[in-house]
Amino acid sequence: MSLTDESMTSKPTLMLLPGLICDRAVWQQQLAALSAHAHCIVPDYGQLDSLAAMAQRVLQQAPAQFMIAGHSMGGRVALEIMRTAPQRVQRLVLLDTGFQARPSGNVGDAEKRQRQHLLEIASVSGMRAAGREWVQGMVHADHLQNETLIESILAMIERHTPQTFAAQVHALLNRPDATAVLSTIICPTLLLCGRQDAWSPLSRHEQMATLIPGSVLEVIEHSGHMTTMEQPAQVSAAMKRWLFAS
Repeated sequence: MSLTDESMTSKPTLMLLPGLICDRAVWQQQLAALSAHAHCIVPDYGQLDSLAAMAQRVLQQAPAQFMIAGHSMGGRVALEIMRTAPQRVQRLVLLDTGFQARPSGNVGDAEKRQRQHLLEIASVSGMRAAGREWVQGMVHADHLQNETLIESILAMIERHTPQTFAAQVHALLNRPDATAVLSTIICPTLLLCGRQDAWSPLSRHEQMATLIPGSVLEVIEHSGHMTTMEQPAQVSAAMKRWLFAS
């Protein structure tokens, strides 16, 4: 084994789970900040179309014991891991995510229409066009003028195909309810949420914090849903404190 291999295996493993049509770019700043402390892995879900299948993909790539940070859909994948293999998880960070199934009635129907509308744009005009509409409600209003940030998000979205987008939307529309899972989580858990996250609001994370025993909630200021990219320094500092505290 090389010295590099030895140093890698001596560090804990951190699985960084991206959200809908995101990839390692969503964790770019955290990878830079945390790689000295952990062996970081960003899984690729491919065209898997259920959260349970995504969770199994992550478990196949992970060592026997590992830490998880999941953003948005990645947080829901993390909760599926907590449902099926909680004994393998040492620490958990959930960012800008949710835990409930798609509601019935008008609210659930509206979510389905919204997601299908974006799929139609992606199919007809391409992923970047869908991304331009999607990003409007995903970042803090002040950050819509940040050309570097918006371009990095659009480029990330454009790296995915409409087929992958459709598979992940299917997974989210058919997401299982994880309410019962929350009360069973016994590993140290940190919740992070953008103060202005309109998609996965702070109130939902406050509810999660009451349901997960001993969990801690931190608010990322001046940020929408894409906290890891909008406020990377805040997120990285919070994760570093939580994951690697002595």
